[in-house]
Amino acid sequence: MLQIERLSKYYGDRAAVKDLSLTISPGEICAFIGHNGAGKTTTLRAACGLLRFDAGEIRVNGISIRENPLACKRALSYIPDTPDLYAYLTGVKYLSFVADIYGVGARDRAERIEKYAALFGLQDDLAQPISSYSHGMKQKLAIISALLHAPKLILMDEPFVGLDPIAAHNLKTIMREHCDAGGAIFFSTHVLEVAEKLCDKVAIIRHGALVASGTMETIRGDHSLEDVFLELSRETEGV
Repeated sequence: MLQIERLSKYYGDRAAVKDLSLTISPGEICAFIGHNGAGKTTTLRAACGLLRFDAGEIRVNGISIRENPLACKRALSYIPDTPDLYAYLTGVKYLSFVADIYGVGARDRAERIEKYAALFGLQDDLAQPISSYSHGMKQKLAIISALLHAPKLILMDEPFVGLDPIAAHNLKTIMREHCDAGGAIFFSTHVLEVAEKLCDKVAIIRHGALVASGTMETIRGDHSLEDVFLELSRETEGV
């Protein structure tokens, strides 16, 4: 579903991501973990076609994001770490705008908006302008908008930040159901307990380089994911 091959991205002389390779197959949820500034957001933005990269290749469903970015973007959705929405629109008008972009039919969009608005408790707020929304409400709206066109691949950057416990639980359920139906999810998180319980795979990045990746069972072994992450951090710092 997602193939990242020897990805590198530089800002001047600094390598934000260097020679990173990772594959996520249909049915898999992969957590992307690392310290602040490790290169998680850069990788995710490159994978969804928002950021040009200097070397390597990224394919979505076998299609090169360099050669055919529109086809890739039709097959995926991206939820950024900070929801940047059109504040002057109402919630429902924003969702309709997104549905129009992806060519979602009237019946499908109505059913999906109703379904996800109910799951995230936004039914009574969709008629209100986004400018009146709290951060958590904006996060919920961004998640709903990412689900409207039924993407095969979902990329998410810290999706649980700002969500209340019920919304977080419902998002985890949606993520599992999406992958059980043949989709794939690649998301960054600092909440290691969520990653450990929810994910099939994990990738750990440190200073732009991938230091570990594989199935959750393989990477974790007999330890917790937190213990593994802290130990890898010490090793890469030479402690």
